[in-house]
Amino acid sequence: MTTNRRNFLKNATLAGAGAMASGLISGCAPKQPESNLAVILESVKKAHTQKFNMSGYAAPAIPIVRVGVIGLGDRGSGAVQRLSYIDGVEITALCDLRKVAVDGSQKYLTSVGKPAAREFYGDDFAWKKLIELPDLDLIYIVTPWIWHTKMAVSAMENGKHTCCEVPIARTIDEAWQLVETSEKTKKHCMMLENCCYDFFELLTLNMARQGMFGDIIHGEGAYIHNLLEMNFRKPQDDKQTDNAYTNLWRLRENATRNGNVYPTHGLGPVCQALKINRGDKMDLLSSVSTADFSMAPKEKELLSTDPMYAEFKDSHFRGNINTSIIKTALGKTIMVQHDTSSTQPYSRIHLVKGTKGMVCKYPIEHIALGEEWADEAKMKELYEKYTPEIIKRVGELAKKVGGHGGMDFIMDWRTIDCLRNGLPLDQNVYDGALWSSIAPLSEWSVANKSQSIEVPDFTGGSWKTNKPHEINLESGGTTKVLDIKEPEAEMQMNVK
Repeated sequence: MTTNRRNFLKNATLAGAGAMASGLISGCAPKQPESNLAVILESVKKAHTQKFNMSGYAAPAIPIVRVGVIGLGDRGSGAVQRLSYIDGVEITALCDLRKVAVDGSQKYLTSVGKPAAREFYGDDFAWKKLIELPDLDLIYIVTPWIWHTKMAVSAMENGKHTCCEVPIARTIDEAWQLVETSEKTKKHCMMLENCCYDFFELLTLNMARQGMFGDIIHGEGAYIHNLLEMNFRKPQDDKQTDNAYTNLWRLRENATRNGNVYPTHGLGPVCQALKINRGDKMDLLSSVSTADFSMAPKEKELLSTDPMYAEFKDSHFRGNINTSIIKTALGKTIMVQHDTSSTQPYSRIHLVKGTKGMVCKYPIEHIALGEEWADEAKMKELYEKYTPEIIKRVGELAKKVGGHGGMDFIMDWRTIDCLRNGLPLDQNVYDGALWSSIAPLSEWSVANKSQSIEVPDFTGGSWKTNKPHEINLESGGTTKVLDIKEPEAEMQMNVK
């Protein structure tokens, strides 16, 4: 990949379509609901008879996957770029509230020799017209969290598979909606948990499946990432194209909820190693939050000079650090933390501990087999022996294409390859529903003096017989990575 190509992709990602983290449809509508803690217990105890088991389900193969992307902010425009490198993908439709965001991704497609996509923009529900198109196979959702379930359910009801950014649900009721719709329609509903495809996490999973850690008994994950300034950053122009969360949508999440509101990045890889939903299940959760020591002071500081922040006056911002402990049906434990508003180096912890060994990723990658941490030579030997085939196949290409160091591209390539070869997806609707449900469950526990709460079994009991997840390329891995021509050197995206 040339320097011009890398610079173009970087500029397009940062400037071409808007805000960081999730892509944008709107931060205003539908209205942000308060967490309804009173109904969580009812939702947890919901009786569910599985209509069809989506775990291990292989939908009919789709040789050419026609994709519609909803939400073209930083994450969404990046997805358009990554998907354009994958053979057998046609990006057929683009949607965002803002025309300027659609224009940015459209310009990218034409610059690399791809056909123009159909465009949908201009109002909060333009996405419905995209989903209703008859010639789409996959809806790729990259919008503010409040839209995720609504869009994913609509996509499945309209006969499309769906991939959706994290978290895929904000409430237990939404999680059940996804499960019931996926089972009814037999359409894949995958949450795009990219951290499951990071290089060390894939190495960990491969080692775990080969029994290197013995019986895995404990895992830890986290999302520790200081987003205080970004959460409060407002767009600097009426097009809302700069590095901000449109209409401060993510700040509203933090101002109306108290718990682990973003659990899945650290949780997903640990759950896969522990065979959650595939041999074990989460049983009980207890959660505690610190007080808020930074968000309310920040709001007061900004409000003193900018009346725009009056909406957040006297908000009950979530505590800085949330720690949740989960016990599984087989007596194993998981600890998951969340902290996006205090000063600390980035970490997802990623600790997996077994009876014969363990791994920990942050602050540096460590592996222990027995009582001692592996030295540099032993680590090199373990990497060479246990690096999984998917990393060997597309790892270096993924680093060139990019997306959080390459894990985003590995995720997209693997998902498309599974759809094209008629293989089960790595993450099914039960995984997305469960991992996302930790947020409302933690809210309930925090509000009830850290009482434990039962974790719903979204599999309807099939966790006892579902086969453990592993990435196996023996019946797939056929999808090529394309060599896309360079865009014109002088070409610039049309927004800043």
